Amino acid sequence: MAADKKKLEAKWSEYLEQQKKDSVKYMLLSAAGILTVLIIWQGVVMLGLVNSRLLPPPTTVLSTLIDKFTNTVPDGNVLGTNILASLQVALSGFCVAIIIGVPLGLFMGWWTYADRFIRPIFELVRPVPPIAWIPLVVVWMGVGLKAKALIIFFTAFVPCVINSYTGIKLTSQVLIDVSRTFGAPNWLIFWKIGIPSSLPMVFAGIRVALGNSWSTLVAAEMLAASAGLGYMIQIGRTVARPDIVIVGMVVIGAIGAILSAILSRCESYFLRWKVNR
Repeated sequence: MAADKKKLEAKWSEYLEQQKKDSVKYMLLSAAGILTVLIIWQGVVMLGLVNSRLLPPPTTVLSTLIDKFTNTVPDGNVLGTNILASLQVALSGFCVAIIIGVPLGLFMGWWTYADRFIRPIFELVRPVPPIAWIPLVVVWMGVGLKAKALIIFFTAFVPCVINSYTGIKLTSQVLIDVSRTFGAPNWLIFWKIGIPSSLPMVFAGIRVALGNSWSTLVAAEMLAASAGLGYMIQIGRTVARPDIVIVGMVVIGAIGAILSAILSRCESYFLRWKVNR
């Protein structure tokens, strides 16, 4: 028995070590891919294949990025102020979408009456693109933070509902039947079996919602914004500063990648029972 336990512990340690090696390998591959794109980009501009006024080289973009941390030109804000303003808008709408969308999808997927009552309304709202809500949102809430967060909410809400609904619908009927055989009430089966079984799909929906939130950020900050990465991009376009536009795009992408990594950590924690294949 003790020998089997030692073998199991040794195999587990070997597995963890292999996971670390694979993680480092994949990080190096990702870094090599980014470096390759930057080298090609720099070379294309230096060879004169593309006008540097239209596409500034990476060195110019990097210089502008560093300078923007202290320089308020051309949008009137330093980069840190724009980042905080965008995070406030994007995360407000994103978090509210999770708080409302995930439970709604779970309830619709588990209780037939809720599904029949809510689904027709949801199916009418779902195809409407988030940008189409802008005129109504302006009439309802003006052009403040709440209006911008509501635009983000609409774009993040749909994937949260759909994936939560699908995830709980995929709950194993065998587990449900066994639980009912032992006399478990419906709400307990929902809590102990339905929700844990749906978590992989729920997190997939949250990941899609996060991507949608950031992609809609520029449109949301068109509502009379005075700060934000989307606002900075708009001003950069107006004054013909492609380096400012690219800096805004790069920062949005970098923050999105960081938030996605944080979400992956949360997913790994809540799904630690799941065996990675």
